[in-house]
Amino acid sequence: MSLTFGIAGITGKFARLVLKNLWCHPEVEIRGFCRNASKLPAKFRDSPNVTIVQGFSDDLDALRTFVRGCDVVICCYLGDNILMTEGQKLLVDACDLGKVDRYIASNYCLDFTKLEYGQHPAKDPMKHVKAHLDSKKHVKGVHVLIGAFMETFWSGYFGVWHPEECKLSFCGNGDDIWESTTYEIAAEYVAAMARDSSAIGLQNFLGERRSIADDFAQVYGKTPQLERLGSLDDLYNTMQTTFDKDPSNIFAYLAIYILYELSDAYQNAGSDV
Repeated sequence: MSLTFGIAGITGKFARLVLKNLWCHPEVEIRGFCRNASKLPAKFRDSPNVTIVQGFSDDLDALRTFVRGCDVVICCYLGDNILMTEGQKLLVDACDLGKVDRYIASNYCLDFTKLEYGQHPAKDPMKHVKAHLDSKKHVKGVHVLIGAFMETFWSGYFGVWHPEECKLSFCGNGDDIWESTTYEIAAEYVAAMARDSSAIGLQNFLGERRSIADDFAQVYGKTPQLERLGSLDDLYNTMQTTFDKDPSNIFAYLAIYILYELSDAYQNAGSDV
């Protein structure tokens, strides 16, 4: 049975991995949506199984053209709260008007459904989008929850790992369990959910749940320095202060929120990824 998959934001890193996992199936048709198709590798642009629609996230006509004929649309947007909320809601509207069966939301995180609005502002867009999907007549929502992206978590952006000093920085007790999944494995999960027409609602997957310091010693044969930056309350206060300073700058506070969400405090508050 031939299926048609739409990938919104198809030129992004994660989207291209999802595309790779779907493109390997010869019976699959793929429709991509982006602002600039030249950013997509030529092997995908030139493939007879891939059609690209260029446009902007606030252009309903372009979005409707993109989703036309899709069985499922996978959103891979990444941006500020306006894009992640209003951009996704408009894409959901296009899917509902086009009678697309399913919409895989750009969540890819820990479980946000047990949070109250405002408790973690970085997750409010996900709650808004889920509520919007739940109100629709035709399109059904799919939310793939994978913890944190492992590569991003270990990058300099998070400020957790300092390779030149073999040092791990943390807030909490130092034995916290961190949950993460690699981009590649998460993309495999998303592609599998896209191909499974029965997959609807919350879909929980997890690559690893580990005490990083202990595992580091087992793998690399040496124990990293541990730098305690403060308590979880200190981390919470820092993230709220950073958010209040400039709520529109999601990349200034997103990493802090994810670190807090990975902590035992967040897990004990109700996360069950």
